[in-house]
Amino acid sequence: MSTNVETTRSIRAATMRLTQIAILAALVIVLQLIGSFTGIKIGPFTPTLALIPIIIGAVLYGPSAGAFLGAVFSVIVCIAVVTGADVGGQLMFQYNPAVTLILCMVKGTLAGFAGGAIYRSLAKTNDLAALALAAVVTPVVNTGILCAGMMTVFAPLVSGWAEGAGADSIGKFILFSVVGVNFLFELVLDAVLVPVIRRIISAVSKNKS
Repeated sequence: MSTNVETTRSIRAATMRLTQIAILAALVIVLQLIGSFTGIKIGPFTPTLALIPIIIGAVLYGPSAGAFLGAVFSVIVCIAVVTGADVGGQLMFQYNPAVTLILCMVKGTLAGFAGGAIYRSLAKTNDLAALALAAVVTPVVNTGILCAGMMTVFAPLVSGWAEGAGADSIGKFILFSVVGVNFLFELVLDAVLVPVIRRIISAVSKNKS
């Protein structure tokens, strides 16, 4: 009898996990569609509104869930890049289509994974600090990988952008003109919403138990 009860509980827990991850994935899609296809821009790039549900999923269900939600986000980014809704991404896509799409997929997926991994490794020591660090690491990884790609594979393209903007180096142009303000917006938004995220996670965790 006890085995049947445990099996039932395990099935319910797995079902709840899948349902909640699916809800978060739907929220990621909606938020990124809003950001990508409604003309919201900070510089030539679209701010990543979808990082919040990615962080929530990564914290609640671990790095694998964070990576999955990051991949869902990445697919929407790829669609925006290919269709031209993301202006900066479209220019990169025209320059090197394959690398652009790979870069989009890798940065979002790794950002979600990193957020979950950081939280899981530090949560037992200090839950709030672990959550805050996960909220910081996620946009840092997402933007950091983009910057790395722009400074290597896309350096000739970005060099032209820098010249047109009157910047004396690619690094300064990327920092101040391309992703700097965008990244700061994402970072501040995630940091400000940490208390809200914590309440959401606490409520979901109680329901799980």
